[in-house]
Amino acid sequence: MKIRDIKELLNADVLCCEEELDKEVNSACGSDMMSDVLAYVKDQAVLLTGLLNSQVIRTAEMMDMVCIVFVRSKKPTEDMIELAKKLDIVILTTDLRMYNACGRLFSEGLGSSKVNGDV
Repeated sequence: MKIRDIKELLNADVLCCEEELDKEVNSACGSDMMSDVLAYVKDQAVLLTGLLNSQVIRTAEMMDMVCIVFVRSKKPTEDMIELAKKLDIVILTTDLRMYNACGRLFSEGLGSSKVNGDV
C-alpha cells in the first residue's frame, strides 16, 4: 500500500513530505507509548499515535519508519514537523480515533509484521 492510499483511507491531511506519498509500506502499528514501540515493534513502516512530542519523531527515526499518522485531530508542533522534514518522515493527521484508523488500514490489507517475541 502506498502512503497516498493511507492518506485517502483515513481522510488525513499531509503536514510534511508530500513528495514521499508514493512510498510503499507493508505494515503499521498503533501506540501512544514509545517505550512499547521500541521494545516490541519490528519492521513497521507506519506509526499511528496520539502522542505529541518530539520523541515520536525520534522513535520513528530509530525504527526506520517512513510515516507517522497523528490520530484524534492531534497536530504536531512546528518543531516536530521540521524534524520530520529533515528525516523525510511523512506526517499525516486524521480526525479518526486510533482504533478506527487501525481498523480501516487493516481491513484494506495493511497488516502488521511480527513484533519482537512473536513466534
